[in-house]
Amino acid sequence: MPSAPRSALVRWFQSDTHTRWGAGPEQFDPTFTRRLHGQMGRLFGDGRYFELETRGWDNLPARNVLLVSNHSGGTTLLDAFGLWYAWHRHHDFGRPAHGLGHEMIFASDRTGSVCSKLGGVRACRELGAQVLTQWGRDLIVMPGGDMDVWRPWKDRYKVRFAGRRGYARLAMRTGVPIVPIAHAGMQSSMMVLTDGSRFARAVGIPRIARASIFPVSLSLPWGLQIGPWPHLPPPTRLRYRIGKPLHPPKICGPGETPPAHLVEEFDRQVQASIQEMLDELRETSHTRQVVADCKQHLARWLEERFQETPGSPMRPPAPVVVAPAVDVTGKAA
Repeated sequence: MPSAPRSALVRWFQSDTHTRWGAGPEQFDPTFTRRLHGQMGRLFGDGRYFELETRGWDNLPARNVLLVSNHSGGTTLLDAFGLWYAWHRHHDFGRPAHGLGHEMIFASDRTGSVCSKLGGVRACRELGAQVLTQWGRDLIVMPGGDMDVWRPWKDRYKVRFAGRRGYARLAMRTGVPIVPIAHAGMQSSMMVLTDGSRFARAVGIPRIARASIFPVSLSLPWGLQIGPWPHLPPPTRLRYRIGKPLHPPKICGPGETPPAHLVEEFDRQVQASIQEMLDELRETSHTRQVVADCKQHLARWLEERFQETPGSPMRPPAPVVVAPAVDVTGKAA
């Protein structure tokens, strides 16, 4: 069982909640998941509000794995829902996957019931190990959490796990391979100016809400947005890349605590793999392609324009041919 909520705000929310949502994989509801997936098809997919592009399914082993991804797009969590939708569409509901989530998600009946029925569980090592070993299912984690999802605009193509290595320790304790996943798209739906981590520490937000940020951003419909409020993203293309599995070193038995230096090294390997895929996504981003196409069209237009305009300064003047002088008899002078 997960421990009691660690944030004061969650304890206040849960005062009126009778069901402890996110308490285990047994709350997963396949019928509810299939029905909601059908409804979400109006939002995700080809030609929809959020187009999906997922590559690398061949890298996924047949056995259960720990899926580790970066996190993007603010409080709306649409990058997580996009991955959830793509996962079930690809596996046709034949391979349930559970995701670790912040305790705030499970604090109320409205959000807690939905996420739990979709496979969400509270983020703690005991539940993670239970999903991977006792249930033998896949587990999705986004270690960076609030620090990653609210990273500034300039770092939108960078991994930001903020020193959180619990996922690497979990993989090493259970012997389950990690499959890295890189996502790009949702972080471009808003412009985060600052994560506000210093302000958050100063006013005690980690104690109040178990969060390390209080961001300032530009987004719809707020304009200048202060705080981690949900925003309305414009139509966005969500791109995912699934990397090759990374196997943890076999240096400890089940349940034993691995050495810290080996955990750090494994964490570096995972982050390097995700960063490499993010770099590829950046180089093939839609924005870059649009800019490149605009430059190409502009260059072509300018070239055609100057070719059609006589006496253009960018076009060399035509050579002047001087006819020889002739006298009245028609003979050359």
